[in-house]
Amino acid sequence: MEFANKEYLFLLLLIIPYLVWYLMYRKKSEPTIRLSDTFAYRFAPRSWKVKLMPVQLILRLAVFVLLVIILARPQTQNSWKNKTMEGIDIMLAMDVSTSMLAEDLKPNRMEAAKQVAADFIIGRPNDNIGLSIFAGEAFTQCPMTTDHASLLNLLQNVRTDIAQRGLIEDGTAIGMGLANAVSRLKDSKAKSKVVILLTDGSNNRGDLSPMTAAEIAKSFGIRVYTIGVGTNKVAPYPMTVAGGIQYVNIPVEIDTKTLSEIASATDGDFYRATNNRELQQIYKEIDKLEKSKLNVKKFSKRYEAYQPYAILAALLLLLEMLLRITIFRKLP
Repeated sequence: MEFANKEYLFLLLLIIPYLVWYLMYRKKSEPTIRLSDTFAYRFAPRSWKVKLMPVQLILRLAVFVLLVIILARPQTQNSWKNKTMEGIDIMLAMDVSTSMLAEDLKPNRMEAAKQVAADFIIGRPNDNIGLSIFAGEAFTQCPMTTDHASLLNLLQNVRTDIAQRGLIEDGTAIGMGLANAVSRLKDSKAKSKVVILLTDGSNNRGDLSPMTAAEIAKSFGIRVYTIGVGTNKVAPYPMTVAGGIQYVNIPVEIDTKTLSEIASATDGDFYRATNNRELQQIYKEIDKLEKSKLNVKKFSKRYEAYQPYAILAALLLLLEMLLRITIFRKLP
């Protein structure tokens, strides 16, 4: 609630001198009678009328306060917002080659990447997000959609051993993976179009070089964030042998130069993740950089709200007058 004429509220300070006058000089105006001795009245009980005498003062003060509030013109306002959300179109391009089974990230690179990608998707409910996966070849796992429940389901269905089982050609076709993601974004009408490309290796497959795919992305105004995932030297890799799993250390060969050039050519950024915490932090940073735009228009209409105070003041004034001419009536 607001007051249109706030300066009238200073009138409430007049209550202080009135109370001083009431307490100091009120008794002088009351009728008195002289008695030779008041001992007989010392322990006489006070009547209920005497006990209720301060009610008149309280009612008068309440009426005065309400009148001041009315003069100050209390107002309420009815406000509403006209909200326009401008989302961002995002394609996640994720490496699913056999090297993503390495366990330098826990439980392995693939599962760690899936987990942080899922958290990223959940945190952006207003964006169109799709998923492209690649190894020696690339295909779209999920086209861009705002149905994030379906997207998350398809993301979780990406098997960590998809290339190991021969369902997709093994290798690392970074150029093909990026081109596949770009093909889903090129016709987008969104002002912001982004590819987040995650890989743990160097380009060794495909008919399209990574930099050629980056130039295509740039021509369509698509920004590419590249992430190189894996430790700096060697990583434990599970090998299937007779009777179980044997771990061997495989070298980590990430083409950081190419990934950095892809990001630079498209006005994006290159990131390096050597553990789960760093990978989570990278997605959080990208999430901050690529915020959806929100346009909000505010409207409000004010209404006079003095009516309840006026009604209450009139009722209290009538009550005070009624008490004065009945219960507290004074004889001449």
